Amino acid sequence: MKIHEYQGKALFRAAGVPVPKGFPAFSVKECVEGAAKLQTNKIVVKAQIHAGGRGKGGGVKIVSPANVQEAAEALLGMTLVTHQTGPEGKLVQRLLVEEASDIARELYAGIVLDRSTSQFAFMVSTEGGMEIEKVASETPEKIIKEWITPGQDLKVYQARKLAFSLGLTGVQVKYAVKTFMALWQVFKQYDCSLIEINPLVVTRSDEIIALDSKINFDDNALFRHPDILELRDLSEEETSEIEASRYHLNYIKLEGDVGCMVNGAGLAMATMDIIKHCGGEPANFLDVGGVANAETVAHGFNIILSDKNVKAILINIFGGIVRCDRVAQGVIDAMGQLKVNVPVVVRLEGTNAVQAGEMLENSPLEFIVAKNLEDAAEKVVLASKGGK
Repeated sequence: MKIHEYQGKALFRAAGVPVPKGFPAFSVKECVEGAAKLQTNKIVVKAQIHAGGRGKGGGVKIVSPANVQEAAEALLGMTLVTHQTGPEGKLVQRLLVEEASDIARELYAGIVLDRSTSQFAFMVSTEGGMEIEKVASETPEKIIKEWITPGQDLKVYQARKLAFSLGLTGVQVKYAVKTFMALWQVFKQYDCSLIEINPLVVTRSDEIIALDSKINFDDNALFRHPDILELRDLSEEETSEIEASRYHLNYIKLEGDVGCMVNGAGLAMATMDIIKHCGGEPANFLDVGGVANAETVAHGFNIILSDKNVKAILINIFGGIVRCDRVAQGVIDAMGQLKVNVPVVVRLEGTNAVQAGEMLENSPLEFIVAKNLEDAAEKVVLASKGGK
């Protein structure tokens, strides 16, 4: 789960991470009122969407108090397009108005779970303000990391090493260490999967301030944090993904035209890979889990078909926890209830797969039954292109 910058900064502030004074605004009036409370002659008005690159996309304006209203009117209601939103962009419905900082240097700081090492990586870079992906690709030596073993904490000596690697000196080191230790506590306390500050700035008075905040939370741990769950902004999420979560289906919308319904995350990834291998583009990731009955399949169909780009659907089920004949009956029942107007390819393997295939072949409904995964992928890609 993601939250907005102003919400992340509130968590930072509570933990002792220095952030600029600011206020969220949901209207032009609130933005003007918030700016008046700041009592400063340089104000930053920032669009609040779940995407990076807002500054380059025109979503951040530095203005005088007299021009706050004009800036708010320009930002609220605009469709902001950045490198992370895609060409469709995101509607700006919230703003953050805050005092401008006297910036001397821009840095980067972040914490992420590195699954390849089963450790947390605390990262810093002198290349603040740049896309960290670009830094990692072009100048990876400029990203310095300290590793934290699960169950342990960031050590003070590690925080000092990070501070020194950024070229900080004197009191800057003291402030940076305090900030890094506080950031780790936020990450740990709220079961985060990612924290990024880009930029983390050094002011001309040697303060260390988080000028931005990006926080992602581990969805599997949200039951422990009802206060964090209340921060969720559903308007920033795909409608189909919200619908899927209501039925405990793992769904992510993609850009292709081949809908996928699979049981098991690993099999779902393999299914998407082989669709690409056969020349197609998956329209989604959909893991229906260990239960693939008529109700689950029906919900899956509805969610997949809500994507108007879908031209064919591949159902790929391995019958381990659930028997293939039960899955086949679920597919038949669901297809009988719904209006599915695109070709459906079914591949079932595992317990009672032979019986399941006979049930599908004998059904009055139209299915394309596949012999194996490669056959299924070839058939669904062909069907998505209008072939038979």
